[in-house]
Amino acid sequence: MDDTLETLAGLLRAARSIVAFTGAGISTESGVPDFRSPGSPWTANRPIPFDLYMASAEARAEAWRRKFVMDDLYRDARPGRGHDALARLHARGRLRAVITQNIDDLHHRSGLPPEAIIELHGNGTYARCLSCDLRHEIDWVRRRFEVSGVPPACRDCGGIVKSATISFGQPMPEDAMQRAFGALVDCDLFLAIGSSLVVQPAARLPLIAQRQGTKLVILNREATPLDDAAHLVVRGEIGPVLDAVVKAVD
Repeated sequence: MDDTLETLAGLLRAARSIVAFTGAGISTESGVPDFRSPGSPWTANRPIPFDLYMASAEARAEAWRRKFVMDDLYRDARPGRGHDALARLHARGRLRAVITQNIDDLHHRSGLPPEAIIELHGNGTYARCLSCDLRHEIDWVRRRFEVSGVPPACRDCGGIVKSATISFGQPMPEDAMQRAFGALVDCDLFLAIGSSLVVQPAARLPLIAQRQGTKLVILNREATPLDDAAHLVVRGEIGPVLDAVVKAVD
């Protein structure tokens, strides 16, 4: 290991309570496209803003069409080395929680227990009624949409059904935000992994942790606005770096 990775491994060994904060960069190894890379398919399939989704049946139909296009692109995605490394770190009692901006469900599939995962932007593998909160499976929505061209209403109350993700303009989930802030209490090492750290309000969390005296480590391929505030900045491919340093801790 080079000096930077050895320093990171040392921080992991010394920490009593670690919180990880993950963005799209941890999932690119799994084949899930990020938002900002040149030629990203998200450019042609941008999520529909929440106010438009609520106001227009045509917008809802287009939102579902775009979602299914994106779903098909990474349908076979599996947890990568970064996801697996965090799951191992949790299994050894070192990682308290993973706060994620991702909607791809890969932290769940890595073996992390649900209580250790805080999904700030929701989860794209199922849907919910916006009126009664009833869960609807994506396959159920898709079958009906592809037959009729019309997104189905809630099978219980008739309300609008939406992917269980947070769209632009949609209020952040209060429960997830409260859990995220709670995870920072007594955290002594905060790992910001694969995030541009520009999407608010989630991007405030690393700075809040740093200001309370928690060591902040940023692992990302590109520079972020919070690099100057970090105790350590690691440039590299996320999967190989996390796999190597967690093995060193093991």
